Amino acid sequence: MNNNHNNSDNSEPIEKIAVKNLYKIFGPEPQQALDLLKKGKNKEEIYEQTGHTVGVQDASMSINQGEIFVVMGLSGSGKSTLVRMFNRLIEPTSGEVIVDGENVMAMNHNQLVNFRRSKTSMVFQSFALMPHLNIIDNVSFGLELSGMSKDKRQERALVALEQVGLESWGNAHPRELSGGMQQRVGLARGLAVDPAIMLMDEAFSALDPLIRTEMQDELLKLQDQHQRTIIFISHDLDEALRIGDRIAIMEGGRVVQVGTPEEILQNPADDYVRAFFRGVDPTGVISAGDIVRDTQPTVIWHTSQGGLRATLEKLNDLDREYAYILDSQRRFCGVVSIDSLRDTLERKTSGAKIEDAFLPEATAVLETDSLQDILPLVASHSWPIPVVNEEKKYRGVVSKNRFLRTLHRAENGDHQQKSTEPGEN
Repeated sequence: MNNNHNNSDNSEPIEKIAVKNLYKIFGPEPQQALDLLKKGKNKEEIYEQTGHTVGVQDASMSINQGEIFVVMGLSGSGKSTLVRMFNRLIEPTSGEVIVDGENVMAMNHNQLVNFRRSKTSMVFQSFALMPHLNIIDNVSFGLELSGMSKDKRQERALVALEQVGLESWGNAHPRELSGGMQQRVGLARGLAVDPAIMLMDEAFSALDPLIRTEMQDELLKLQDQHQRTIIFISHDLDEALRIGDRIAIMEGGRVVQVGTPEEILQNPADDYVRAFFRGVDPTGVISAGDIVRDTQPTVIWHTSQGGLRATLEKLNDLDREYAYILDSQRRFCGVVSIDSLRDTLERKTSGAKIEDAFLPEATAVLETDSLQDILPLVASHSWPIPVVNEEKKYRGVVSKNRFLRTLHRAENGDHQQKSTEPGEN
């Protein structure tokens, strides 16, 4: 799974799209049904009374710049209707979609056409390639509609084809390409307009599993190279976990929960979400940084013998077995134990340094490492495993107890977080 491919500098996310109280009701008199909905009637009652269908009900969410935001749910949950309202392929009944501070709902026809051509592109499940056109003309077709010159649009199309690994297929026709290659052409067509926002509706679901995984990898690679805001519709939980920075789960037209895979797995909003995530291996989703705790004694590294003796006294006073040695910048240096400190002092009557007592197998893990990654260390060592960030600065530890309790909560859907005792080992 890779859902840490953006915001790697830990900067505050920038809101790209704000969805506010969005509704879509299908039928000739949607306002009547909307009024009933706001009075507390559910979608089944509204259909019985009015014959209108509630497609999306009071959806609100914030989508960040540069993230892959997955909208998922079962068939009929409203996910495709929701995303098609972002660029008004489906007209909302009520609500707002704000993109870069501009209300898409307030745009006139010309503004909306320009918005669709310049800021967004859509990639569908159907390849929808035109069989009489070669690949480069298929990719550049949208640019042709916007009035771009032939030389310029073919140049842009070639760049897009190169991004998806099909630069040598420009003169071929769709019938000469496999299904996976045709989907890459569809993706290239979306990339050719160089959009800030890509809307992808079940884009890979028609592909065989192996090709589907390859396309997911391709998307993640492209996102690393040029971070766009991608809204990806899927009904496949494995796909959502693999590519999504955050996930919105829909049921019956409602957005039930929005969060990172880790947040949703550890704190499901209701039984529907809990059932959705049942069977997911939490060790591949939850990271060390999600469960790290700063509960262990730490010592700033001193090179003198006094530092070594002081550390031993500190552990005795606290009745703790291990201490985590940090430098003045709180970068992790090593782990010592009461036994290793005593042995060092006994072996070296003079000139003993605290690094002489470091446990040789005590290595740190990154906060972005999954529980699956750190499981061998947690299982094989008696001390809690130190966790650091990308700058090697100490974040805390993951203990066996904490690891096992996290798995128990995730596997049983227990969203009530239990407090951690300060002395947890």
